[in-house]
Amino acid sequence: DVQLQASGGGLVHTGGSLRLSCAASGFTFGNYDMTWIRQLPGKGPEWVAIISPGGNSLSYSDSVKGRFTVSRDNAKNILYLQMDSLKPEDTAKYSCVVEITKDSFIQGQGTQVTVSS
Repeated sequence: DVQLQASGGGLVHTGGSLRLSCAASGFTFGNYDMTWIRQLPGKGPEWVAIISPGGNSLSYSDSVKGRFTVSRDNAKNILYLQMDSLKPEDTAKYSCVVEITKDSFIQGQGTQVTVSS
């Protein structure tokens, strides 16, 4: 079974940093684009960042560009999200997602990030 487990969330002050991890198993991690999304309180999911299988192609939402960095370790099957200069509006539950087959997405358990002002 495909499993994705995010970790690393917590409570941080405005301007602080966190690094999230997503441990993947049950599929050939290094063959897939990986995506971070977040669920803001009272709102629908928001796409945050995507990284290509080899890690050489990255893309970010405008709301996090320049502050967040997505990376991956294919040897360890782990996806990362380095979050710097955090703002209260970054408060959300963060999850990783893989499109395991065309139009079939698997989303892992998320990790809560809370940024206090």
